[in-house]
Amino acid sequence: MTRLYSDPARALQDRFDTRRLADRIEERLLADTIGDGDRALIECLDIFFLATVDAEGQPQCSYKGGEPGFVRVLDERTLAFPLYYGNGMFLSAGNVLGGAGGGAAGGRVGLLFIDFLAERPTRIRVNGVASVDLDDPLVAEWPGAQRRRGRRRSERAGGLTTPCRRTAGGRNTEGPPEWALGAFAAARG
Repeated sequence: MTRLYSDPARALQDRFDTRRLADRIEERLLADTIGDGDRALIECLDIFFLATVDAEGQPQCSYKGGEPGFVRVLDERTLAFPLYYGNGMFLSAGNVLGGAGGGAAGGRVGLLFIDFLAERPTRIRVNGVASVDLDDPLVAEWPGAQRRRGRRRSERAGGLTTPCRRTAGGRNTEGPPEWALGAFAAARG
């Protein structure tokens, strides 16, 4: 059995005759580690989307933004990014903390990085398990932030674009507010 596709996904692929395409995508684009090209793209973007799941299994998706490079690739299986105060709801961090206690979520997350301004838009999906460490040493490198860390599996679609371009709009041009809290980290599973 494939490690990417569920039985229902396979049934739909068979119904619409896309199984060969799906197998080729899995063969060529699924990776257990973050490669150099993926790292370059991730670290030059100023935006990504974070999906979490609460202890009852309810999903939540959030926009995360900062200066280019605010997401760091610490090693081939670990990403880190700051957790800022934002709107004060802490849904993402709360879901990771709540899921880490053995609930339905188990700290599982999905990150979607997209270079919207590339000639051919490029995207990287990173799925895995995350944690929140308010005392992580990297917090000092992100003024006012706490940290999230996790282990991930990635799936890359499209060609990598260099040099990376910043996304159009939606980012805080003044940098993180002083009342931002900390850092977030995620690792591939």
